[in-house]
Amino acid sequence: MFRIGIGHDTHRLAPGRTLVLGGIEIESELGAEGHSDSDALCHAITDAILGALCEGDIGMHFPDRDPRWKDADSLELLSRVMWLVSERGFRVINVDATVMLERPRLRPYIDQMREKLAGVLSVEMECVSVKAKTGEGVDAVGESRAVMSQAVVLLQLV
Repeated sequence: MFRIGIGHDTHRLAPGRTLVLGGIEIESELGAEGHSDSDALCHAITDAILGALCEGDIGMHFPDRDPRWKDADSLELLSRVMWLVSERGFRVINVDATVMLERPRLRPYIDQMREKLAGVLSVEMECVSVKAKTGEGVDAVGESRAVMSQAVVLLQLV
C-alpha cells in the first residue's frame, strides 16, 4: 500500500531572524518569523507526511501556543514525525519539495538541504528533491516579505 501527502508552509520574513531551510542556515539579511526556527521547508515536509498518515497537521502535533516548541529545531520535529511513520509501519519512498524565496539564491545550499533531510527521512539523497523558485517580484514572496514551501511525499507500507 502507498500513501501520498501534500504539505505547504509560509512564514513572514523579518530582519534579526535566522533563515533556516531544510535544517541549513542560509546567509540572509532576513529570516523567517515564527514560534519554532520557522523552517518552512521542514514544516511543509512534516505536513506532507502527517497528511499521508491521516494524522492531522504540524500545528496539531506541535502547537505554537505550547512553550515546549518555542524556538524548536524543525528537523527535530520532522524526526518525531518520522517516529510515527515507523510506528504505523510505513517508510518514506521519496519527497519532492519546492521553496519559494526571492532572495538569496538557494542553489548553493540545495545539496546540503537534501543531504540533511535524507538523513532524517532515512532515505538516500537521490530520493529527496528540493527545488528553489523566486516570486518574480510578485506577491509576498516576490516582494521579499515571505518564504513559502510546498512538498509531496510518497510513503509505502513495509
